[in-house]
Amino acid sequence: MQLDPRTALIPIDAQQAFDHAPWPPRNNPAMEANGLRLLDAWRASGRPLLHVKHDSLVPGSTLAVSHPGNAFRSGFEPQGDEPLVRKSVNAAFIGTDLDLRLRRLGITSVVLFGISTDMCVSTTARVAANLGYRTIVVSDACFCFDQPDGEGGVIPAEQIQRAHLATLRAEFAEIVDTDAVIALLRQDARARAA
Repeated sequence: MQLDPRTALIPIDAQQAFDHAPWPPRNNPAMEANGLRLLDAWRASGRPLLHVKHDSLVPGSTLAVSHPGNAFRSGFEPQGDEPLVRKSVNAAFIGTDLDLRLRRLGITSVVLFGISTDMCVSTTARVAANLGYRTIVVSDACFCFDQPDGEGGVIPAEQIQRAHLATLRAEFAEIVDTDAVIALLRQDARARAA
C-alpha cells in the first residue's frame, strides 16, 4: 500500500460521550493511544487533516452540544487551523460540506479512524467509497460496543469489530493498522528528503 500525497486523515467522533452511560462495554482499549500516535505522525507529515464531530439532535444524547460528552477526548481536539466538520447523522458526508472541502483540497484518498467502527466510521467509509474516494480504515484506532442481538443475547464488541472490518474490506475500504500508516508516512518523508 502507498499513501498518495492527496490523502487526508479524518478522525471521526473522538468524543467523551462514549465514556458515559448508556454506552455499553467496548473493545480495543488501545484506540486512544493509537489514534494519538496517528495524529502526531500525520501532523508531522504536513498532510491534510479534517476533524469530524457528532452534534446529536436527539434529546438527552450524550453527544448533544449541551452535554459535557460532546467535548473531544483529551488530545483529539483540532489544533491551529485544522478544520472541523460537524455532523448530526452517522455519515460525515451527509448534511455537511465534507465532500466539498475534500474536493477543494484535491483529495482523492481518505484515512478514517474513530468511534465507532460499526456505526459512524463504517457509514462514512461506505459513503466515501461510493463518492469515489480511495478509502482506508485504521482498524486499531477504532472500537465498537457490545450490542444486543435482538434475541435476548449480546454480541461482544470484538466480534462486531471483526465482522464490520471484514465487510468494509470486502468492498469499501483497505484495512490497515496504525503502525502501517506511520511506516508509510516515514517512508514518504525519507523519499522526499533523498
